[in-house]
Amino acid sequence: MLERRWRSSASVWGLLVLVGWACRSPADSPKEPPPVEEATAPAPVQLTGVDTSALTSREAGKWREYVSEFLAPCSDQPVSIAQCVTESRACPGCLPAAKFLVDRVRRGDTRTQAEEAYRARFSPDTIKSIDLSGSPSKGAKSPVVTIVEWADFECPHCGATAPVLKELVERYSDQVRLVFKHYPLSGHEHSDEAARAAVAAEQQGKFWPLEEALFASQKSGLDEANILKLAREAGLDMKSFDTARASEATADVVARDRKQADALGLTGTPMIYINGRYFALEQFDVHQDLAPWIELEIAMATGSAPQAQARPTSLGQPEAKKN
Repeated sequence: MLERRWRSSASVWGLLVLVGWACRSPADSPKEPPPVEEATAPAPVQLTGVDTSALTSREAGKWREYVSEFLAPCSDQPVSIAQCVTESRACPGCLPAAKFLVDRVRRGDTRTQAEEAYRARFSPDTIKSIDLSGSPSKGAKSPVVTIVEWADFECPHCGATAPVLKELVERYSDQVRLVFKHYPLSGHEHSDEAARAAVAAEQQGKFWPLEEALFASQKSGLDEANILKLAREAGLDMKSFDTARASEATADVVARDRKQADALGLTGTPMIYINGRYFALEQFDVHQDLAPWIELEIAMATGSAPQAQARPTSLGQPEAKKN
């Protein structure tokens, strides 16, 4: 496998803004600066159920263009998004797609960026089949939404994402399930040791306590001594733990997860899939987009708004933007 170069990251211990944010090296392409707006009233835009009042006249024109030209997200409805909404066609994604494009226009996306984000979020062609067997999971037993995350325990962006995912699973515990997969990066000194420790903990039914402890201990480091300390604190049988993490079977689990991610084209961690759709951090923001994405999946699948079990007070506030 080709060696990846990973950008070193300063330790970040609050949740950060994760727009295009992952443990990897390629820099994000800057968005085109918006042109100077003229002080004109927004042109009227009419699609029932879509609020476009915040759009400027230029933005409204772009949005009209997109909804008139992008095809509806249901393959059995070969019409534009606008026609799909206007005719109330049997495609639950049409109205959300029109609203989605309002947001992408407001963010300053170019047409290419808006179209790529729309396809990633709604196109049936982008859904991937992911083998979940043998991977630790938590949440709903019969989930409406399945989140799959590949992560590295020394990646600060993975560490910042972990509590966000945890809170969302707890909020919708009867509808959402989280599946964890390993991808230790070659540029992180102790990431492979940490991954093997987590696999060993899973064999004793202690994966999630150790997973949380490993991410929470990034600042103090994940060397051998600290991993052992965290394992003892998690209540693991240390003799069995040491045997398991040194075994070939444990190494095979990590290798299996890496192979799956490579086949999907992983470019950095965390890599997140939601019901088989790639939640690309180059296009979507964990704080701004993850909860609405999950809530829309629930609404489209069940026909009703999701009911939170225990809504957290906050999903965390970002401290700084990525440079």
